[in-house]
Amino acid sequence: VSGPQERERRGVQYAGWAAARPTTWAATRAAARVGAAAVGCACSADGRKAGFWGRERRRRSYDGRANGAHRCGAIGASAEACRQKGLSTMHVVLYNPPSSAGRKPIVPCSLLALGALLDGRWPWSIVDANLIVGDPYPALVAEVHRTGAEVVGMTVMPGPQLADAIPLARRLKHDLPRVAIVWGGYFPSQHSDVVLADGCVDYVVRGHGEDAFVALIGQLDAVRIATGGSAAAVAKGIAGVAWRDPVGGAAHDEGMPTIPHPERQPAFPWHRLPIERYLRKTFLGSRTIGHHSSYGCPFFCSFCAVVNMVDGAWLARSAETTAADVRTLVREHGANAIEFYDNNFFVAEKRCRVFADSIADLKIRWWGEGRIDTMLGWSDDTWRAMADSGLAMVFMGAEAGDDETLKRMNKGGKQTVAGALELAARMATFGVVPEYSFVLGSPPDPEVDVEKTLAFVRRVKAVNPATEVVFYLYTPVPLEGTLYESAKASGFAFPTTLDGWMGADWQGFSQRRSDSIPWISDALRSKVRAFEMTMNAAFPTSTDARNRGMRAKALRTLGRWRWDAQFYDHPYELRIASKLLRYRRPETSGF
Repeated sequence: VSGPQERERRGVQYAGWAAARPTTWAATRAAARVGAAAVGCACSADGRKAGFWGRERRRRSYDGRANGAHRCGAIGASAEACRQKGLSTMHVVLYNPPSSAGRKPIVPCSLLALGALLDGRWPWSIVDANLIVGDPYPALVAEVHRTGAEVVGMTVMPGPQLADAIPLARRLKHDLPRVAIVWGGYFPSQHSDVVLADGCVDYVVRGHGEDAFVALIGQLDAVRIATGGSAAAVAKGIAGVAWRDPVGGAAHDEGMPTIPHPERQPAFPWHRLPIERYLRKTFLGSRTIGHHSSYGCPFFCSFCAVVNMVDGAWLARSAETTAADVRTLVREHGANAIEFYDNNFFVAEKRCRVFADSIADLKIRWWGEGRIDTMLGWSDDTWRAMADSGLAMVFMGAEAGDDETLKRMNKGGKQTVAGALELAARMATFGVVPEYSFVLGSPPDPEVDVEKTLAFVRRVKAVNPATEVVFYLYTPVPLEGTLYESAKASGFAFPTTLDGWMGADWQGFSQRRSDSIPWISDALRSKVRAFEMTMNAAFPTSTDARNRGMRAKALRTLGRWRWDAQFYDHPYELRIASKLLRYRRPETSGF
C-alpha cells in the first residue's frame, strides 16, 4: 500500500477502476465541459467501435454499447453484457479522487488489481478524477444514474484525495441515499472510526482489501441492500471490513484482512485503461507508466503507515511474472520507462537480479524504492545487471543524520549513516542515482535532529553530488513507539472528525509540509526551507527535464556560493528565482 504526498506517485489504495479515453479530442473537451451529462451521453448507445488490447494480446474491436465503453470517459462491463452471460447485474462504480493538485494521471495499480477480481462477476466502471477537468461530482453521479449502480467505492489517501472525498461522499449520500458508499485506502484503514462516525460512509475496507471488498460486494449482491438494510448482517465476519450500524450508528470492526499474495492474483486488466492518458513524459522516458509488483515491507519503521497495514509482511510476484508484466507494458502499450510503486521493491537480491536479466533486452529505464542497508550488501554483479537493464534511480530512506535517531525510528536491519554514505558513493560507480529521503524534526529534540541531518546531507552531496535529496517534516502515524509517544507528549493529537481533517493545517500535515506541528518552531521550519532552497538551486534536480543548459547553469550560479559558504539565511534572490524559473522540490512534484 502506498501512493506522493510522498506517495503521490506511488500509492496503493483500495477499490479498482479504470477510465476510457474519449474517441476524439473534441469529445474529450466536450466531456470536460458538460460534466454530469458527459458520462450518460448518447455515445453509450451509438454502437461505435473502439480498439483495445484484449487478454489474448491481439488487436480486437468491440461494441461500445455492449461492453460499457463511452467516449465521454467511463468504461466497464455493462449490466446488459452481464445479463447475456448470466452474471450478476449489480453494478459497482469505483471512484478515484484527485491524487494531486495538478491531477497528474497516475495509474491506480491497486484499483486495477481489484478490477481484475471483479471482472466476470459484477459489472463495474470507473470515474477517475485525475482525467476530469473541473468538478468530478457530476460525472460520478451521472455514471451512477446511467448504470443504476448500488455501490460506489472510493479509494482515499490523506491529502488531496481526502479533501475531495469528504465533501463528495457527503453530497452523494445526501443526493442518493440508496447507494452504499465504501471507502478504502490508507486514510480509512488508519482512521476507520473517524470515517464511520461522520455518517457519509457505510463501509470501510481496511488494509490490503481486495478479498474483503469482493466478499462485501458478494454479500451486498446476495441480499440486494444498500444503506436501508441491516449492515451488520452483510459485513459481519468479513475480515478487513468496518461498518456503521444504521440503527444507533455504532461502529463495528472485523480487524485487518489477510494480505493476498500478488503472485496468485489475476493480471492487471490493462486493456480497461485509456492507456495513452497514463503514459507520461518524465526524466525516465517519454512514455513512463507505473506498475506494482509486491505488497508490504518486512521492516517496522516507527514513522511509516505501512507497518500498521502489513505488520512486517512482504509478498511479491516472481521475477519472471514481473518481467512478463513489464514486457506487456512495453510491447503492447508502448511504454519506455517504468515506475515501480512497491513500498520496497528491492527486498530480495536474487529476484531483482533475475528480473534485471529478463528485461535487459527491452532497453527501458526504471525506478523503484528500496533500503540502504539491504542494497549495500548486494554484489557488484547484481548492481551491474540492474544498471545494464535500465535502473536509473532508487528511492531510499536515509531518514536522519545520526545513528541514535535511526534507532529511535526503529529502522530495523543494520542501517547506519556510514552505510548511507558508502552506498551513495558506490551507486555513482554504476551510474544509478540515489534518491535519499530525510525525516526532519523528530522529537524529543527537533533542533538537534535538524542540525545533524543538514550537516549529514552536505556529506552525502560531497561523496555523490548527483544524489537527489527529499525532505519531509516528521509527522506521526498511529503506531506505538518512542517517536509517537514523544509526539503525544508534545501535545500532538489526530483530529477526531472528518471536518478536522479538512483543515488547511491537516492537509499540509498529510503531505508532511505542515506549518503547525507543535514541536517544530517557525524559526526551525524557516531554517529547513532556506537550506532546501539553497540545495535545490546548487544541485538542480535531474527529475526535472528543464534543468539543462543555461537554466541549470543559472540555478547553480545562484545557489552554489551560498552552499559553499554555508550561508542559507534570507535567500531573497532564490525566492525570486523560484518564482521566475519555478524550480521545484522533487517530493512535491514527483516525476
